[in-house]
Amino acid sequence: MRATGTALLAAVCLLSACLAAAAAPKPRGSGPGDFGPPQGEPIHAQLTSPPFVPPPIHRNHPAKVIVELEVREVQKEISEGVTYTFWTFGGTVPGSFIRIRQGDTVEFHLKNHPDNKMPHNIDLHGVTGPGGGAASSFTAPGHESQFSFKALNQGIYVYHCATAPVGMHVGNGMYGLMLVEPPEGMKPVDHEYYVMQGDFYTVGRYREHGHQDFDMQKAIDETPTYVVFNGAEGALVGDRALKAKVGETVRLFVGNGGPNMVSSFHVIGEIFDRVRYEGGVHEQENVQTTLIPAGGAVIVEFHLEVPGSYVLVDHSIFRAFNKGALAILKAEGPENKAIYSGKEVDSVYLGDVAANRAAVTEARAAQARGTLTKEQQIKAGEARFTGTCSVCHQGNGEGLPNVFPPLARSDFLMADKQRAIGIVLNGLTGMVTVNGSDFNSVMPPMSQLNDDELANILTFVRNSWGNSGDAVSAEEVKQVRASTKRPEGAAH
Repeated sequence: MRATGTALLAAVCLLSACLAAAAAPKPRGSGPGDFGPPQGEPIHAQLTSPPFVPPPIHRNHPAKVIVELEVREVQKEISEGVTYTFWTFGGTVPGSFIRIRQGDTVEFHLKNHPDNKMPHNIDLHGVTGPGGGAASSFTAPGHESQFSFKALNQGIYVYHCATAPVGMHVGNGMYGLMLVEPPEGMKPVDHEYYVMQGDFYTVGRYREHGHQDFDMQKAIDETPTYVVFNGAEGALVGDRALKAKVGETVRLFVGNGGPNMVSSFHVIGEIFDRVRYEGGVHEQENVQTTLIPAGGAVIVEFHLEVPGSYVLVDHSIFRAFNKGALAILKAEGPENKAIYSGKEVDSVYLGDVAANRAAVTEARAAQARGTLTKEQQIKAGEARFTGTCSVCHQGNGEGLPNVFPPLARSDFLMADKQRAIGIVLNGLTGMVTVNGSDFNSVMPPMSQLNDDELANILTFVRNSWGNSGDAVSAEEVKQVRASTKRPEGAAH
């Protein structure tokens, strides 16, 4: 009896599979994703700027889809107070998100804005054909090119400029993603977001103010100044953070434009339920960190159980906290202490991303005008201190007994301003006596910070928690930095 039931169940399953296979769209052309000629009137693709994604496609037939994309060379901030000339698809880095269906015929129009200085083209990894469209789309400023292709393969695909020197065009931000949905569509989720990593090479060092140019030698040596999500440090933090709610499912389309670095993509505090790795059709489950090669992409999905700030990073961790590869997803909703006790992400991870950026921006603008006040320095310094120094010295400046000396009412700190500048710049190892107590620990050098950042931090510390002193200027920090010899390769 049991054997008969088992055989019956197997027959039902086999019949269901056959019916499902019969109902699924079948390729009718020469390739695996060729579902025949386009049907209906042409459709103009809806393109979106990052981090947003066009709505899902609800079509059961292939169509002719017209994509119009314009190259624009634009000057924007890559970091607070640092500008860079980006070469872009659609005015943003990454470029506009393109969403089509497997089997669609795409009529692609590439325009090169007349104000641009360089010729450009486009290589779409989702195109089957030599060059991915590059040879057909070489476009001078003020001109437009057109070519067509059939989207034979489903997946998430990178596109980028392929005009020589290719690395320079990609390194200036010329990349984006194109999603080719399967004929049956994708499983519905609550939120879809578009995130893309890129590495940038500037003549000036990390966070050096002013306009920065592309550094070809750094690019050849593969030593990026910045590694960022969506074209700038802080592009997805604060008011621009991704948003979701507890109980919702989030799908991220994550690309890596490169041109050089491989990304180790991770969301701190989450585990990916599913990862479609390398942009293909196969899925891996319960993934902590996924590799994304330069010129590659993944689709990750996860559901949110508890509220808080989830930090997206490249887990090659110095890139996250010292080059900019860090973003935030803010989840709102009720706590679930059975899953997590409920403490917000602290400054160990958020760092100066959690800072009062308005105070930092105000101080920088005032310094440029020559009107910087001590009060403005104190506010900006507090923001940087919170993200840089408070883990050891604590938010109240009291330090940790027998471990980290106090800054509050500190006789050691206030006795010699030049010495204080030197310690923050160059670090300190060994025994010190502060307020009558001995401390024997290590303070690492903070020489990676800019002169004005260090000046503001010191001004804040020297005028908080019972301390009272004059302001520290960026020029004073600069002089101490210049007089300090450092070994080759050290931060300057």
